[in-house]
Amino acid sequence: MQFIDTHAHIYSTKYDSDRDEVIARCIDYGVNKIYMPNIDVESIDPMLEAELKYPEVCIPMMGLHPCDVTKGFEQQLYVMEDWINKRPFVAVGEIGLDLYWDKTYYDQQKEALKIQISWAREKQLPIILHCRASLPETIALVKEELDENLTGIFHCFSGSEEQAREIIEMGFLLGIGGVATFKNGGMDKVLPKIGINHLVLETDGPFLAPVPHRGKRNSPEYIPIIAEKISELTDTSLENVAEVTNNNAARIFSYLKR
Repeated sequence: MQFIDTHAHIYSTKYDSDRDEVIARCIDYGVNKIYMPNIDVESIDPMLEAELKYPEVCIPMMGLHPCDVTKGFEQQLYVMEDWINKRPFVAVGEIGLDLYWDKTYYDQQKEALKIQISWAREKQLPIILHCRASLPETIALVKEELDENLTGIFHCFSGSEEQAREIIEMGFLLGIGGVATFKNGGMDKVLPKIGINHLVLETDGPFLAPVPHRGKRNSPEYIPIIAEKISELTDTSLENVAEVTNNNAARIFSYLKR
């Protein structure tokens, strides 16, 4: 059985001591594709090195994470726009809004998000949205920018059934990760009602490890644990979860070719 991790920072220094072993275990467990969201200018080189070392397994995106939007963020965007114009990427991400850590640069976060959405529209690429403590605000901004050429994934979805349906109605997918395994994560109430047709699997490694690894380093090799939990919550077979989420991932990341 094959799986796809649509969101993991496998280039992170957290994997420097055993990245080869982690990738080998991923392949053994059927996780044969790992999509890598970029964070900032400093993460570009290690991300592209991972792509070079693990071709067709580690696949890069390009974007500026909202937590890295600070004074002078335009210079980072300038560098990233140059990259996105000179070589292919499968998505614009990880982009979005974050009101959890620091609200100081919220206006700049919104500006950066709109600029990067314009890249996605121009290149016909999906967007990968970070929306921690900002899901209503992110939905509202995306609705303002929405047209028939804009699609993507709401990464690390942890909202309500109503918010899930709103996102699906916009033509976006829901990225489901380790939160689905948390006792108070809320997904036990949402996933049974919305089913699997608009989901993709993700880990967000090295963050947000699923139970029973919660609190430890997360890893793409844990994707089957997340898939099993989704299977349980939606009363569908693990094989069906794998097939549907793989097809969704393939569709969203081949958007440019449609």
